[in-house]
Amino acid sequence: MNFLAPYAFLFAAAIPVVVVFYLLKRKRVVRLVPSTLLWQKFLAETQASAPFQKLRHNWLLILQILLLLLAVLALSRPFFQGRSPGSQLRVVILDASASMQSTDIAPSRFAVAREEALRLVDALKPEEQMMVLLAGANTLVKQSPTSDKATLRRAIQECQPADSPTRIADALKTAAAFTFEKRGEEEVTAAEIHLFSDGAVPGLEQFENKGLPLVFHKVGSGAYNVGITALEARSNPENPAQRAIYTGVLNASSNVVTTELELLFDGLPMDARAITIGPGDSRPEVFVVTQERDGVFTVRLKLDDDLAVDNEASVVSLLPKPARVLLVTRGNRFLEKALDAVPSVQLTVAPDLADAGKAYDFVVLDAVVPTVWPEGNVLAFAVSPTNWFETVSTVELPALVDWKATHPLLRYAPFDNVGVSQSAVVSSPGWGAALLECPRGALMVAGNLGRQRIAWVGFDSLESNWPLRVSFPIFIANAVEWLNPANARNAQLLVRAGDPFQLALVSPVQDAQVRLPGGQTRDLDVDPANPEIVFGDTARRGTYRVKAGTNEVAFCVNLLDVRESNIQPRNELNLGQYDKVEANVERQANAELWRTLVVIALAVLMFEWWWYHKRTA
Repeated sequence: MNFLAPYAFLFAAAIPVVVVFYLLKRKRVVRLVPSTLLWQKFLAETQASAPFQKLRHNWLLILQILLLLLAVLALSRPFFQGRSPGSQLRVVILDASASMQSTDIAPSRFAVAREEALRLVDALKPEEQMMVLLAGANTLVKQSPTSDKATLRRAIQECQPADSPTRIADALKTAAAFTFEKRGEEEVTAAEIHLFSDGAVPGLEQFENKGLPLVFHKVGSGAYNVGITALEARSNPENPAQRAIYTGVLNASSNVVTTELELLFDGLPMDARAITIGPGDSRPEVFVVTQERDGVFTVRLKLDDDLAVDNEASVVSLLPKPARVLLVTRGNRFLEKALDAVPSVQLTVAPDLADAGKAYDFVVLDAVVPTVWPEGNVLAFAVSPTNWFETVSTVELPALVDWKATHPLLRYAPFDNVGVSQSAVVSSPGWGAALLECPRGALMVAGNLGRQRIAWVGFDSLESNWPLRVSFPIFIANAVEWLNPANARNAQLLVRAGDPFQLALVSPVQDAQVRLPGGQTRDLDVDPANPEIVFGDTARRGTYRVKAGTNEVAFCVNLLDVRESNIQPRNELNLGQYDKVEANVERQANAELWRTLVVIALAVLMFEWWWYHKRTA
């Protein structure tokens, strides 16, 4: 048994005071009576000659001393300390994602999680150890296994949340390495993992049926939040001289919310509108404005909700430049007209590609294998280089079962009524994503292979009815937007919080600096032999400015994550279809006995009261 307040035993010094009161004799008042015949048995007490008397057996005295002992014992807060059998290490994982900054519980979810982790340190036994992991966009080992409580407290107090999504799976992989150990021929549990999170944790299916000793401490209570989940600046399809700012707003609360959405350009207000969003709904908004110079567009919600980090997002918008496009074809008029109809395209048509296409922004290959493969971005129809895919097969009359409508290439370009007579089919490569699929594989793939952006279509457009559908010219316009290097650079300047920013250099530089959103400046390590700068400290939302030599580049870091903006705390973690971990909102580390002792003391007090009145009745 242990005691949380051992100094309470000093109150035991009051026991002799109770005994002294029973040793003292009562002072009698002298009264004249006619006869003492009826008072003979009380004469001994009335004839006292000393202030103290001999201590006699008295049940009231015993009950009062017992009552006082129980009160002192209760004040000392005795407890029995328990521990999980076989667990000598506790791994603490603090969720440092953006949603943990929510203020639905004061002062914030992360601050409460940190306090709960500190209480876990207080309950650590001398023979046990603890390690601390901070799980944000990347997992940081804040403290390796140790029994030093001061070191553990310092490590936990230094932890801070970020503006990024979380990757709890990486933290669990790190913790799992310390979870099991070999003892003879058996593998036994050697650690206990304590996750402090609100439960907005994706991608844990890999831990299904792994027997992970995970204890989920749920943090959070409310879900009042409206956040910006999407942002993009593009040319206005109806007027290329204007810019269209596309944004998406999510209402994660259970009530209808009316707020104001404001658009700024380089900090100056340009437009504002009132929006009303139903509970759990997402609403798209489009601002159409005129842009005269390169700058930064910012959308802002004027709302005091529980999560502030997703109420604002910014995007760098560079003025659009004409795209110089080379179409290599043997006579596809549908494709030629679709490309020529895009206002920003300067089109050149040729039957073959004699050079590497360096004079063009991107090349379109229409069922023609070029003599020299282009070095820049490529849109390829019915052409399959061997270094793009491992295997290529052919399928007749493929059934189009799925297409990625959320990808920029297929935005507003459905394939509902498209039929294909024959197509090449591939498995999704590591460098790209499948955009259009049939049961046997992918018919359309897009991605980045090195520094080359590639959009591949496995079939000849003339061997389908696609050119007769409205989705075909929309796809070509999307492809021009996506493959144009100038627009691709715009996409590179929009970074999700926690992801690294990469800047390709035209010429080597000797030094480089980055100015953070708070105004601080940080020097970057530059390798003159490396034609690229990589900056990874993007945990905070805002606009960063990089100066490399004589060049200055701005890029924006945003959250833009639906899962993080939906701050509703989860009651369980799903580790696959059949495995889950329920939240332990309150987990008692020590079994205290003071409540039991108080109840016993009250029972003794009532018995003492009854005995006293029975004796004096």
